[in-house]
Amino acid sequence: MTFGLAGALMFTVSALGQTNSETKKTFNQGTEAMRSGALEDAANDFLKVTTLEPSFAPAYFNLGLVRLLQRQPGNAIEALNKSISLQPRQRGAHMFLGIAYYRKNDYPKALTALKKEIQFDPPNATAMMWLGVVQLAQGDAPAASATLDKAAELKPNDVDILYHRGRAHMLVSKASYEQMFHTDPNSWRVHEVLAQSYLEADRYDDAIAEFRLAITERPEEPGLHEELGDAYWKHVQLAEAEEAFREELKLDPEDSSAMYKLAVVSLEHSEPEVSKNLLAQVISLEPHFADAEYQLGRAEAQLGDMDAAIGDLTKAIADSGEKDTETLRQSYYQLAQVYRRAQRPEESRQALETFLRLKKKADEDQAQKLAEKLKVSEEQRSNQN
Repeated sequence: MTFGLAGALMFTVSALGQTNSETKKTFNQGTEAMRSGALEDAANDFLKVTTLEPSFAPAYFNLGLVRLLQRQPGNAIEALNKSISLQPRQRGAHMFLGIAYYRKNDYPKALTALKKEIQFDPPNATAMMWLGVVQLAQGDAPAASATLDKAAELKPNDVDILYHRGRAHMLVSKASYEQMFHTDPNSWRVHEVLAQSYLEADRYDDAIAEFRLAITERPEEPGLHEELGDAYWKHVQLAEAEEAFREELKLDPEDSSAMYKLAVVSLEHSEPEVSKNLLAQVISLEPHFADAEYQLGRAEAQLGDMDAAIGDLTKAIADSGEKDTETLRQSYYQLAQVYRRAQRPEESRQALETFLRLKKKADEDQAQKLAEKLKVSEEQRSNQN
């Protein structure tokens, strides 16, 4: 829990209504101390208010928030329960009580409090997130996944919600795979899953071996040869990747994904004529496919057909749309090279300048995303301590 969340929900002096001046002054001092991070001063002020006005719920509420920020969940529970007993439906009280119980590892009470908060305030995405966190702590990943999906619908771009949601779904997937292994450890699906996990871990030889075992059992299963081709491609075994993609196309001659991959690998394997023919078929199946148009431009440039290359690279740029992508940037770079080879220096210069401008912007965006990611990681570590 961050101070920003507590600060957004704490009561201010306006909540005092008809109370004496000393109470108002003390409550206001506590509020300002809390905002400035002077937590012990804030706690002392709110304790004094509870003595002056024993039935004033906001003082207990703010005291509970301070105790949570001080990593004193037991004291927070006491203050928040008192606040709720005086004012049962106050916004956020049950949520922070649930967080305090979670900090004490009392998950059943945490669930009860958080569900009560959601009952009073159904659009509260933060309460929904904490409910999912508690469900995860109890080992109920399927329930947590459903809860965190709802939280993500309410706040689609909340990084904390997305983090916990991803973790919940990962645990559900892990449990499903473990059940699959237990049910039939020799299934071709087991080999496929193992191969996929090895591929994600860059263990290419192991991935290739498992994909081949899966294919031995299910040689006509759509997609397996393509996955094997992907593994060979990442392992820079281009001839083997080409053969795997060709086998996939024997099963489905109009599989544009396998056809595109075979075309790109063939181009990397110095077979531009083969690549050109395949890419023409891909584009006939999927018109305005910018990646295929870019690769076709490359193939035509290798074959020395500069006019055709310029035409297809220009199409790739148009079909990339307004969003900056690697394909858009590389299309401008390749176009600059082709214009230069075609003895069109001014157009080459313009294309190169556009490429450099887009690349600079992409590098800046990447640096910003990295900085934001590091900031979120620091906040998550702080919240866990």
